[in-house]
Amino acid sequence: MPTISAAAYDIQYSRPIDEIAAALAFHDGDPRATIGTLLADVRFLKQQLAITQSGMSIGFTRGWEPSYERGVVEENGHAGQP
Repeated sequence: MPTISAAAYDIQYSRPIDEIAAALAFHDGDPRATIGTLLADVRFLKQQLAITQSGMSIGFTRGWEPSYERGVVEENGHAGQP
């Protein structure tokens, strides 16, 4: 059974989870590796979105169409302009 660092243990077993700290702990504090993984995840999810979009009809989603870019969420929680 693999052991985890003290930082990873604290993140895993305490609430609420600090997602940024968790991502960094997963990569042993290496910010470049963390950013690289996040960018790879974004690339993968955009590919999955493109595949899904090509296989679904507008009627299936009642007019909704996927967006490849997310809108900016303002401090009040409402979507603003990107």
